[in-house]
Amino acid sequence: MRLLAAGMLVAVLAGCVAPREDVRPAPPVAMPPPPAPAAPVAPAVITLDGAAIQGGLVFGRVPAGTATMTLDGEAVPFAGDGRFVIGFDRDAGPAARLVATLADGRRAERALVVAPRAWRIERVDAPYRAGKTDAEFAAARPAELAQIVAARSRTSDAQGWRQAMRWPATGRQSGWFGAQRVYQGKPGGYHSGADVAVPTGTPVVAPADGVVILAAADDPFTLEGHLLMIDHGMGLNSALLHLSRIDVRVGDTVRRGQPIGLSGATGRATGPHLHWGLQWRGRKLGPLLVAGPIGG
Repeated sequence: MRLLAAGMLVAVLAGCVAPREDVRPAPPVAMPPPPAPAAPVAPAVITLDGAAIQGGLVFGRVPAGTATMTLDGEAVPFAGDGRFVIGFDRDAGPAARLVATLADGRRAERALVVAPRAWRIERVDAPYRAGKTDAEFAAARPAELAQIVAARSRTSDAQGWRQAMRWPATGRQSGWFGAQRVYQGKPGGYHSGADVAVPTGTPVVAPADGVVILAAADDPFTLEGHLLMIDHGMGLNSALLHLSRIDVRVGDTVRRGQPIGLSGATGRATGPHLHWGLQWRGRKLGPLLVAGPIGG
């Protein structure tokens, strides 16, 4: 009897056991592919066209994304396409450094070696003060210099700095940029431009596109005579001295090769000629280095 009850209990319990599930492994989870390696960032490079030399002009381009650029710590303007121009004074030191700072914080630097030049000594048979006493010269000169400084402080969007400069007159070169001047035995400053010997009344043309920033048509300056100055943009400007006539006015836009006046012998001059001076942001440049030989 007990055996029968036990068997029945086992049978009942056996019927209460849930059937065993068919357990299968979960499918593998798909992992995303590893990220592709970042493309290498191209190095930021300042490109230059031409070599640095005392009195010379160099063109260049800043790297894309440049926010600011300096030359020896001084800000240098550049155009929307990255183009710029820099100049080196007659007495520039042997080394210079360009630094472009990009918007993302990167910097591009370029060290420059500035080639030196040898300078002539020129003896000029003209009075040091151009017919004025020291007192007369001292009284007249500050106002003249103030006009020149004010003119060079004016800026424009002229694009002549991009062009190949041409000589404003063609003739024999009679004075050389950078030469130490001696006036009737008295040492003076160095010659800040190049002289072209041409007869009075020879047409003078604009060396490049620009805007007239000074035109001393009525009252000649003590040294420069009838002085005409043109801004070519980006801090580059021309000064044309000793003119007998000026045919443009301040604010006029001129084009490369456009007649703008006539040569003469006004101011301190031993004879009729044209003096052409070039400056970039206050640095005096040699026209022969910038424009090449006269008539070339």
